Amino acid sequence: MTEAAKATEAETGGVRDDEPMSPLLRQINGGRWFPEEEAEALRAELYYQRAVHAYTTMLPALNVIGMRDGSEATFGRGYHVLPIWKDRMDSRTWVPTPNADVIYAMSYLDLGKTGPLVVNAPANVIGMFTDFFQRTLTDVGAVGPDRGRGGLFLLLPPNYDGHVPAGYYTFESSTYNVFLFFRTIMGQGDGEPDPSAGVAVAERTRVYPLWETEKDVPAMEFPNASGVRVNMMYPTDFTFWTKLNEFVDYEPVAAITPELRGVLASIGIVKGRPFEPTDWQRAQLERAVVDAPKMILASAQLGRPDERNLYYDDRQWEAAWAGGTAEWMQRSYLDIDARARFFQYAYSSAPAMNIHTTGAGAKYPYAIRDRDGEFLDGSHTYRLHLPPNPPAGLFWAATAYNVTDGTMPETDELLPSTNGYYDIPKNEDGSIDLWFGPDKPDGVADAAFVKVIPGRHFVGVFRLYGTGAEFYDQSWKPDDFVKTT
Repeated sequence: MTEAAKATEAETGGVRDDEPMSPLLRQINGGRWFPEEEAEALRAELYYQRAVHAYTTMLPALNVIGMRDGSEATFGRGYHVLPIWKDRMDSRTWVPTPNADVIYAMSYLDLGKTGPLVVNAPANVIGMFTDFFQRTLTDVGAVGPDRGRGGLFLLLPPNYDGHVPAGYYTFESSTYNVFLFFRTIMGQGDGEPDPSAGVAVAERTRVYPLWETEKDVPAMEFPNASGVRVNMMYPTDFTFWTKLNEFVDYEPVAAITPELRGVLASIGIVKGRPFEPTDWQRAQLERAVVDAPKMILASAQLGRPDERNLYYDDRQWEAAWAGGTAEWMQRSYLDIDARARFFQYAYSSAPAMNIHTTGAGAKYPYAIRDRDGEFLDGSHTYRLHLPPNPPAGLFWAATAYNVTDGTMPETDELLPSTNGYYDIPKNEDGSIDLWFGPDKPDGVADAAFVKVIPGRHFVGVFRLYGTGAEFYDQSWKPDDFVKTT
């Protein structure tokens, strides 16, 4: 054998080009085990990749766990505690894409501790109940079974085998934990919205255990969550994994598919077992909790090759669900990338937000780029032109959010939003011009301006509640953001 041949053989692990060998045997080290150091590096990389996959698929749960933990630490816990943002939700509430233009009421129910719970939902609520993977149990309101009239909703824990009485809208959750999310509509004040009407509706909510005697049911508490600094975001450090382990340990096996449980088991998260990562495993978990959200954000930034996320052929507006369903199902697959991005910057997906319901439900087109395809940047000023008569039977609103996590940009104006309740000056044809930027342009009304942060990108969202047919047939559509300075 020549010296050159010997060198080649050494480089390929002793495999000669002319040696008969199956393809995989040839590809992997010529049928020999790896050097210890190489094997450990490969194992660590696989562990890291599994952790990234676990982060991506479990983000819906961690999203709402963060909301629950932040809310309960600040406002108290219990099925009878329903925080209400009575003066609207502003940028001091750290939560993904909050809506400053409705009244929020949100609480977190634990059917594992209480058993079946009854929720007496008021009329005229726009809401939902979801499990803790944020899979909708039912809409509440015009698109729900109550058709906006309100009523008694009975929430059953997983695998409930007790008596189910008549007279309720009854739904069984796949998780013991259930998210209650109600929105109520503000009234029209003197040239601006009046939150009191929406608060009055939300405060008619009642929650109580099915089998509890009336005298033993505590009175409802409705703490005012407005004006309070509260962090309701999902963890961004190793706590992500400890919270996930606690969730897996508490919830029933059937709540998570066997395949996904296998992914979780491969990183040491198994129901009923201690979560005790070694030093090298912890290093990969800490790496994944930093890298995974970057990967999700990068995927959103670069866009979809099929462009099905675009609302229009000639505009930059996008759809959070990219078509399909509120569960991110496309024709033949679950769109895990779209779902992961949604729960990075938003929460609570329900059919009412996705189906084409005329005069009910809501639509949320959003934009990350201006008319020229450049990212919306808080250092510049933009005009958003709305043609006359936005097709929103209840109201419309325009809001700015941070691109990374959907929180509101916090400036000296704590509400980075405006809506149709305000007396916004109209053009001669009835159209409206809204302005987004670091400083209000001269001659622009306060109600027509949304303040953003210089040097930081932002997302612009246009909401239509009670969406009209003109939105669906695209005979009405908002213009793109146009950079003016």
